[in-house]
Amino acid sequence: MNQSVNELIRLAKKSNQKAQLALYDLYAPKMLSTCRQYIKDLQFAEDTMLIGFQKTFQNLNKYEPTGSFEAWLRKIMIRECISYLRIRKNKFDVVEVYDHHFSVQVVENFDETLQDVQSAIDKLPVGCKTVFNLFVIDGYKHKEIAELLKISVGTSKSQLAHAKSLLRAQLAHLKPNNYGIR
Repeated sequence: MNQSVNELIRLAKKSNQKAQLALYDLYAPKMLSTCRQYIKDLQFAEDTMLIGFQKTFQNLNKYEPTGSFEAWLRKIMIRECISYLRIRKNKFDVVEVYDHHFSVQVVENFDETLQDVQSAIDKLPVGCKTVFNLFVIDGYKHKEIAELLKISVGTSKSQLAHAKSLLRAQLAHLKPNNYGIR
């Protein structure tokens, strides 16, 4: 598969529309899922993904095959989502959290459905949701998040803590699992 992806990329770099369509068909479901993590409305997430693919094909010559194409594409999608959120909100809704201590509880046998979790994430304020997704889902470090979002490292950390607190509160009402743990 990797060899066929590399061949599609090589052809797509030459503006071969069939190769571009094949790459789109191959990666669109995963990239829509990525965009959906950041953007609640499915239509806006789809629009953002399409813009991301357009930018991908415009900048395909910058891709170096030494790394994963999917990871490179995912970075483009994440940056496009952040651009969309900036334009839409004109700024992130940053909630400052001072002198609060949040205990991190390990949740075992988490049996809530993906929809329940996604719904809870969707209810987070934009700033909290973005930092949460970048840190927890996409594996960015606080320093990288701060640079990407143009916020301080401390703000990134407080947004993550606040997001976790809000998620715990939103998911607390769900029934306990077989071990009595929520």
